[in-house]
Amino acid sequence: MVYGYCRISTKKQNIERQERNIKAAYPDAVVVREVYTGTRSDRPEWAKIARQVESGHVDRIVFDSVSRMSRNATEGFELYQWLFGKGVALNFLKEPQIDTETYQAALDNRISVAKTGDAATDELMDGITDALNRYILRLAEKQIQLAFEQSEKEVQDLHQRTREGIETARLQGKPIGRQKGRRYRTKKELEAKKLIRKNSKTFDGMNSDEEVMRIVGISRNTYYKYKREMLNEGSMP
Repeated sequence: MVYGYCRISTKKQNIERQERNIKAAYPDAVVVREVYTGTRSDRPEWAKIARQVESGHVDRIVFDSVSRMSRNATEGFELYQWLFGKGVALNFLKEPQIDTETYQAALDNRISVAKTGDAATDELMDGITDALNRYILRLAEKQIQLAFEQSEKEVQDLHQRTREGIETARLQGKPIGRQKGRRYRTKKELEAKKLIRKNSKTFDGMNSDEEVMRIVGISRNTYYKYKREMLNEGSMP
């Protein structure tokens, strides 16, 4: 079984993009969505996959990026090693250099030297080749660790910039957070409503609700929510 794992931890992130990327590379993947989780263990959907791994029912897991697997470097590397040890292939669309196929190639390409028949020479060559193989393997592992460390650093940098932005706004006397009673609209919502108005026969278009849903690319619940709001507003959003 091939799984595609998508995860977002904030409402500003787009899980559809991750799913689209995974399906483009692995059309038969069973996509699992994890919505609004933290960086550690509060991932019920991932726990389900882990149980499937334990029972031997998972052949491959595909991630849009390493940050979707884990944004904690230590935990991410340990999880990678555990899955690799279980025989699960891992693919990271944005970091293919750490796919398990690459890691396995490092293991398969370890150096070996034919015996010479001289005990002293063979002992020396065995020591040298063993050291070289450990070095090659360590390089491969370090590349994996660096990918998770970079992901963790990006999260830390984002949190730092957010804190600095809030502090700057506070010092400038600007209101922080959403103001009570004020209606906020995202860019995605505004664009979706424009497409609904343009294409729906309820407004300026010629298409049915089902057709407009496909055109806009939103769920049925979201579509009818937007449509009700537009009818209540009585004007272009």
